[in-house]
Amino acid sequence: MRALHRATDRSDVVRRAFIGTAVTFVAAPWRAQAQPSARQARIGFLSGATLGPGPTQGMVEPFTRGMRELGYVEGRNLVIEFRWADGKAERLPELLAELLRLEIAVLVTTGIGPPMVAKQATSTLPVVAVLVDDPVQMGLAASIARPGGNFTGISGAFSGILAKRFQLMKDIVPSARKFAVLFNPDTATQGGIEKDVASYERVLAVPVRVLGARGPDDYDAVFARMASEEVDAVAILADPTFFVHRARLGELCVKHRMASVWGHKDYLGSWGVASYQGSFPAMFHRAAALVDKILKGTKPGDIAFEQVTKLDMVINLKAAKALGLTVPQRVLLGADEVIE
Repeated sequence: MRALHRATDRSDVVRRAFIGTAVTFVAAPWRAQAQPSARQARIGFLSGATLGPGPTQGMVEPFTRGMRELGYVEGRNLVIEFRWADGKAERLPELLAELLRLEIAVLVTTGIGPPMVAKQATSTLPVVAVLVDDPVQMGLAASIARPGGNFTGISGAFSGILAKRFQLMKDIVPSARKFAVLFNPDTATQGGIEKDVASYERVLAVPVRVLGARGPDDYDAVFARMASEEVDAVAILADPTFFVHRARLGELCVKHRMASVWGHKDYLGSWGVASYQGSFPAMFHRAAALVDKILKGTKPGDIAFEQVTKLDMVINLKAAKALGLTVPQRVLLGADEVIE
């Protein structure tokens, strides 16, 4: 697929780490399947998100379409076991245990939390990790080109994407005097974000605050803090808990008159102004090809991690108008989608 290529420099990937719950169970050894046949291939799919229109269109449909194109038909020679944590990271070990008891042949994970839980649980089950940032820094791979263990996958970010989101906000809010990053400490580390932000501040000539919120009990306080510090725009990092509570976060952005840029258009809801992220459909469609290689006998450690190159920029004019913002025409012309 043209939209993807093999990453060759792990310094080009945003660095984050997952702080998870240790688990002690071990998966049964996997069995490679020579080719699609009457025998059913059983695939596990583990996500921290909630199943709904966005995840269905962005993840499930592209993945199942990719499998069909490779000759795998659900109900005939393919079974996909989906598990969704609904934004509750503490549920991931339990859901993974369910999948392991089903003796799945390959596990597909989404985001940061699920592959880290899988890493703690098994060193034998093949895992295709989609939407990870730096698999080497996360300990999933010895190198991008030759992971060497039981993981391969597709990275959805790269060094500088957060700066590009801020530049987008600066184009939309040229008078902005201060930016902020909102992240979930359960799926990212403040130190890793701040390390990158220091360079962004020099380029943007605008100070950037880094603030964490684990769940809805933290949202009012963290937005009140940003308001007291006169933050004009906030980048809200992609996170399953933030996805579940995206409507509340968007309402707080409008209440405190803050423009917001998000990691993916499914997060925007009614009040997010913009999103800028690697294409979810492209990544999950491509993930099917990696699963197929494993089912046909290739070890995941011999399959290079790939990195998405197709980026989607979405502008929400409704949210911009609610904040009294006029989106420049050059920004609109560069958008992949404009929500009226």
